Amino acid sequence: MPVNLSAPDPLTLHPVAGVRLGITMAGVRKANRRDLTVIVLDEGSQVAGVFTQNRFCAAPVQLARQHLAANVGTRALVINTGNANAGTGEDGLVRAFSTCVALARHLEVAPEQVLPFSTGVIMEPLPADRIQAGLPGALADLKVDNWGAAAEAIMTTDTLPKAASRRLQIGGREVSITGISKGAGMIRPNMATMLGFMATDAAVAPEALQQLVREAADLSFNRITIDGDTSTNDSFMLIATGQAGHAPITALDSAEGRALRDAVVAVAQQLAQAIVRDGEGATKFITVQVDGGASVDECRQVAYAIAHSPLVKTAFFASDPNLGRILAAVGYAGIADLDQTGIDLYLDDVHVARQGGRHPAYQEADGQRVMKQSEITVRVLLGRGNATATVWTCDLSHDYVSINADYRS
Repeated sequence: MPVNLSAPDPLTLHPVAGVRLGITMAGVRKANRRDLTVIVLDEGSQVAGVFTQNRFCAAPVQLARQHLAANVGTRALVINTGNANAGTGEDGLVRAFSTCVALARHLEVAPEQVLPFSTGVIMEPLPADRIQAGLPGALADLKVDNWGAAAEAIMTTDTLPKAASRRLQIGGREVSITGISKGAGMIRPNMATMLGFMATDAAVAPEALQQLVREAADLSFNRITIDGDTSTNDSFMLIATGQAGHAPITALDSAEGRALRDAVVAVAQQLAQAIVRDGEGATKFITVQVDGGASVDECRQVAYAIAHSPLVKTAFFASDPNLGRILAAVGYAGIADLDQTGIDLYLDDVHVARQGGRHPAYQEADGQRVMKQSEITVRVLLGRGNATATVWTCDLSHDYVSINADYRS
């Protein structure tokens, strides 16, 4: 069961002017399942994205990068679930491009103006013929208020759809931001998330939009882990249609740029945390905060060492305050000159360790009280500087093994 997460109410997901979404059943892997989504953008929309750092990246990732780099103006995205089209070589590229060609013909645009995305099983041929046959149904379903249905259609092992929305004022105009994401396992984004799509009707210059998507990813999807595995298909796209009617934002350090950045980051963090809350087999949502580092990078390095540790994660699942495992993870995080006598550890409000050793007042009953909660904060003080970083993760349960053992069944 997801940890304190419920399905989004579609009525709370604001339409974004210039964006329409259509969903259909293409039978990519299973019959009677909505598994194909098309997102169509009005001419003039700007699109920026970040992708997986996995060198074994999927065919759609390679093509989407190429098409964005061509700078011909993105007009549509085509997304399938059930098949990742990864580990498929040249044939995978051909099949992915054929879906771009097919959608481009329907929309009377160039194939390079279509970005492909896939998620699902790796090393299986993409059934491009089924996707192409499903495109008319998806196009017939195009609606501005289809965000909720699209969030469901991109799911794989997710138990709930993930979507979030915000509105704000920029230049006296109302601006909408809406996003969806999917992911529950193979989550250790090294750029963004498994799949994430966010749109706003704000007007943003291309350079500022690319900076915005990178900053949003770094503060959200790049701060989560479920199992430490970086997917072959990670993609996070940010669309700005410019239809809100305000003057274009050319710099994120302007008042308007900061307001938009804060709202985009808030939506991205909500989507990223929803992925962790819906982690495969998760029973607990864990915030790992590392303070007092010499740099943000080393704080994040320590936070991820804790969040990735199977021993730490299984202890949380068992509600076992075996907290020496956390200190061990801090020690092997890779900071060569780390002084263990400067480290303090807190579990929520419980001071567990002081100056590298057990706090004299710490009682295991206090640790167990916190460990039984469904939401827990681990706080580590490194005593090396003023930098800080936060990572979100979950526990590791028996169900995680069962889900992944049966994934292809």
